[in-house]
Amino acid sequence: MENTAKHITRKDVERVYFTNKESQDITRPSLTYWQDVRRRFMKNKLAILGSVIIVLMVLFAVFGYALTTQNYYSQDLTMTNIPPRLEAYRMDEDTLLYVNSEYSLYTLDGSGKLKERVEAEDENKMMREKVYNVGGKKVVLNYSGAAKAAKARKDGDMKLANSVENFTLKIDGKTPEMEKVWNKTYRLGTDYLGRDMLARLVYGARISLLVALIATFAQFCIGVLYGGIAGYLGGRVDNIMMRIVDIVSTVPLTLYVVLLMVVMGPGIKTIIIALGSVYWVDMARQVRGQVLNIKQQEFVLAARTIGASGKRIMLKHLIPNAMSTIIVTLTMNIPSAIFTESFLSFIGLGISAPAASWGTLASDALGGLRSYPYQLLLPSLCICLTVLGFNFLGDGLRDALDPKLRK
Repeated sequence: MENTAKHITRKDVERVYFTNKESQDITRPSLTYWQDVRRRFMKNKLAILGSVIIVLMVLFAVFGYALTTQNYYSQDLTMTNIPPRLEAYRMDEDTLLYVNSEYSLYTLDGSGKLKERVEAEDENKMMREKVYNVGGKKVVLNYSGAAKAAKARKDGDMKLANSVENFTLKIDGKTPEMEKVWNKTYRLGTDYLGRDMLARLVYGARISLLVALIATFAQFCIGVLYGGIAGYLGGRVDNIMMRIVDIVSTVPLTLYVVLLMVVMGPGIKTIIIALGSVYWVDMARQVRGQVLNIKQQEFVLAARTIGASGKRIMLKHLIPNAMSTIIVTLTMNIPSAIFTESFLSFIGLGISAPAASWGTLASDALGGLRSYPYQLLLPSLCICLTVLGFNFLGDGLRDALDPKLRK
């Protein structure tokens, strides 16, 4: 029988030794829990995008007034419903003419800055025609096409309605060239009272973010303390405290806000109190569940054995170990608070005039949605971006703070 055993040399032994040694080497440096959280969070592109959106919204709320010379409450009824981008007609090198949807004539300088609304020298309502004198030139505005287009739409002839021009403009009998320019006076346009939309969006950002942050702070203080005490004490105390939570959570928020407004009157103070006194319920439930789980661990038993007080166990052991759940819950509830405040303001139960939040801006824009869609688009876009940013951030924190996902 042939001997097939292989002769083992010194090189074979050294090769096996060094292979086993390399397999036992640490392939990456050891990371602490929070270092690993940061590493995993930075790999989440959507979470980074959400963080950038939130930072930009905060910067917009804080420094947005540097972009405009107007304020949020000043009204100029001669500058109503002017969009951010204008279809202007060139009269000369330094003057442009703009006709708004109400067929009023405005003059602009060459860069697109509004000067004034021009008053008509003569108006023929039968022929739907206005005559102006601008810089010594005769300007004729005929808006009879709007009536023809409206009649065609009523008759169902959409082809004719779309082909008819709403108005025609002639300067000394000649049709000027039309060009699109940005509104340099009101960068995001004006509303139905001639108020600057940019200034009102900045103020609305301050109101919406302030309400959300205060409601979240109240949620943290009340919910963490309440849920922590209920979970740590357990037994009958836990049952009584959680039944109170059930009662609070069954009260409809809208009804609660209405009752508060009857007692305290409408305003930001009422909204903050309403959200702050209701939004802690979910946090209390989350913290209670975490504390019930953590208090069964060995390190809590060891702390009790050496005589640590209940307050020390709560603050030094239970709450810190539940912090990941607390952070995620807070982050996910901030967009909910923003949306709730916007909804309450939208239906007229929030901020009262002349103050404005994103919800009131959206509500005010409903009447002119067809003619001035930018007035609804701008606050709605702000709400969507902010809510989306906090949702992305909350999802990223949830994934990063979960130790089970550590690789």
